[in-house]
Amino acid sequence: MTDWDLGSLPYYNPRKNRKVALVTGGNSGIGWYTVLHLYMHGFAVYVAGRNANRVSRALKDIKKEAKARIQKLDPGERHPVGELKFLSLDLTQLTTVEKAAKTFRSLETTLDVLINNAGVMALPYSITEDDFEIQLQTNYVAHFLLTMLLLPSVERCRGRIISVSSIGHNLEVQYFSLSQSFNYWPNILFTWLRYAMAKTASIQFAKMLAIKHPNVLCMSVHPGLVMKTNLFSYWTRLPIVGIFFWFFFQLVGFFLGVSNEQGSVATLRAALSTQFEREWDNGKYLTTGGRESKPSYVANNLDHATSTWLWTIHELRDRGFDI
Repeated sequence: MTDWDLGSLPYYNPRKNRKVALVTGGNSGIGWYTVLHLYMHGFAVYVAGRNANRVSRALKDIKKEAKARIQKLDPGERHPVGELKFLSLDLTQLTTVEKAAKTFRSLETTLDVLINNAGVMALPYSITEDDFEIQLQTNYVAHFLLTMLLLPSVERCRGRIISVSSIGHNLEVQYFSLSQSFNYWPNILFTWLRYAMAKTASIQFAKMLAIKHPNVLCMSVHPGLVMKTNLFSYWTRLPIVGIFFWFFFQLVGFFLGVSNEQGSVATLRAALSTQFEREWDNGKYLTTGGRESKPSYVANNLDHATSTWLWTIHELRDRGFDI
């Protein structure tokens, strides 16, 4: 099996064994391919996003791509596809997260795979209406809330929870409380630290979930250096220096980068592979292609992870979310 081969991952016949997945940000980038392969492996996939038109277009494209790929397979290798559904969710508004979870629970009794995929990268400093820094809320806090609200559905079927992090978490070289905003000049430097803090928190979250809920397989992943993504659009649109960033991203992508589809492999292996077991693999961190790796000292430290967990619970409860 090569790093990018997904043929060994299990397929499910939706007529005999209904499997349900929820993917945030599944309408573009690595999320698009994550949804594609889950759909082709027989899952009913809820694609959570805030723009119904964009998600609907993405679902049509995914169905078209899946049909084209299946037609190229030998008849004996073809499998029934699953379902694709839209779920309204805006990670920058926690009330919509709560509403999305309630909607999902009204439609499904179990959730086999929850993939916290959506994210933003290195944005200028701004505060959401929930009074969180935007990267922290989008990449971490909103997914924390969504996960906790859907946890009973995942536990009911002993499912899996996958958090998409980033190698960029290594930029947090020492532990910082998430209450620190780092709203300093120049933003071009401190925005990366805010990003690293959010991605470190995602890894810590997976570790704490694994400890507190051992009947659920919880993992975090670094998809790889996926350079052809709209996450970098802010930087490439900057006046003058945007040209430098465009050239830099192209160079890194050429020598070290992976495609969006290759970037989805780590997530898909964490979500589907039968090689992972709760007893031995819970809380682990995977990197490009689904290989086991070790996160930074800060991300791996359980005392820091506990502090992050307690801070998040406290902040959400202060805002009226009883979890």
